[in-house]
Amino acid sequence: MGSLLLIETAMLMLCAGISLLYQEDDLASFLLTAAITTIIGSLLYLYGRKADKELSRKDGYIIVTFSWIIVSAFGMLPYYLSNYIPDITNAFFESISGFTSTGSSILDNIEEFPHGLLFWRSLTQWIGGLGIVFFTIAVLPFFGVTGVQLFAAEATGLSHDKVHPRIGVTAKWIWLIYIGLTLVESILLRFGGMSFFDSICHSLATTSTGGFSTKQSSIAFYKSRYIEYVVTLFMFLSGINFSLYILFLNGKFKKLRDEGELKLYLFSVLFFSTFIALVLYFVDNEPLEYSIRSALFQVASIHTSTGFATADYMTWQPVVWGALFITMIIGACAGSTSGGIKGIRLLILGKITRNEFKRILHPNAVLPVRINKTVIPDTIQSIVLAFLFLYFSFMFMSILIFQALGLEFKEAVGIAISSISNSGPGLGRFGPSFSWSALPNIAKWWASFLMLLGRLELFSVLLILTPGFWRKN
Repeated sequence: MGSLLLIETAMLMLCAGISLLYQEDDLASFLLTAAITTIIGSLLYLYGRKADKELSRKDGYIIVTFSWIIVSAFGMLPYYLSNYIPDITNAFFESISGFTSTGSSILDNIEEFPHGLLFWRSLTQWIGGLGIVFFTIAVLPFFGVTGVQLFAAEATGLSHDKVHPRIGVTAKWIWLIYIGLTLVESILLRFGGMSFFDSICHSLATTSTGGFSTKQSSIAFYKSRYIEYVVTLFMFLSGINFSLYILFLNGKFKKLRDEGELKLYLFSVLFFSTFIALVLYFVDNEPLEYSIRSALFQVASIHTSTGFATADYMTWQPVVWGALFITMIIGACAGSTSGGIKGIRLLILGKITRNEFKRILHPNAVLPVRINKTVIPDTIQSIVLAFLFLYFSFMFMSILIFQALGLEFKEAVGIAISSISNSGPGLGRFGPSFSWSALPNIAKWWASFLMLLGRLELFSVLLILTPGFWRKN
């Protein structure tokens, strides 16, 4: 925990440098936060430096869950101390929304914020995209602890296929790809007319599938077809399992060709984009190019849980809302920075369902579930079913909670699904054209909890809430 806070201090000092560069009034808040974070981080580091370096699985889940809470708690201080977000609830909400790469915001005056705080919003998403803990794995030799338990607790998806025997090497490869995508997109956006600062911030938010923009109207502010197509492409690329990029770079094209989840992701994006484009063109009588471009952008944004907007989809046909929220629930690929259920789970669920139909006709048949020509063990199948049960249970329970707090049904559904899927925009008053500032404070805290649940894929957080987890055996 101390090491993580010291890493956060370095991030804070980077933002302080930007505040100094632009000579704005948020510099003092970053310096004060960095001082507080350094003192507490150093005390924790010194207290634990002689502890046993071997981590159990239990240790990994504790570190991961509490690290997200702690970095978010310290991450809210620049907002709060600078007085730009003078309310603790709102400051924490903005911070955890960033670190979980959700992208929901309570800000109604984004353009009034200084450059340092705007960069801090984007940077929290970028670091949170692949995970604060994953970052420590990439620089593992510095900390001298084993990273397998942390990786198992934090990494998204069902199984964590190591493309290299050493987990630290895998992490470094993924971070290099992550940085590469960010840099390439920022260069392309700069060519499209964005300022240097805005291109960096939007690239950080795209690669992390976070969606924080430096403009209140998001990508729609720029009124540029070129920028929309570039952001669409990189949102789609960021929804792909990052380990597949390593296989691609290593020339293992056959594995990519047989990757079922990637095929499902591509099919889903094309299907829903085509459907929405047809609705916009034939029902709303929009121009053909606009229909195609808007459909591709919004599907990529919602499917990957990024949350950027070029239009208010609440002004489109209600059937489009339904289609977009289906993609929000589905999410992109496991091993990416996106939220949602993930395609691999739907593939497994589909195979299980198909086998049950066959078993009715042939009760004694042996019907293994295969994904990418690999048999999925019964334990993994059970995890998938348990995950889906928990996901929808919390989603439905949250809808009731938000309704009890005074929200309309449509709004409650949008916020519940958006929060647990780490997507960003909702419906109604909390759609893409509005912030979440109107939410009651209790609803903001519950939405923050849902963001944490979704980012750590439910089990990591819920496990530490069970009494059995804390027993010494």
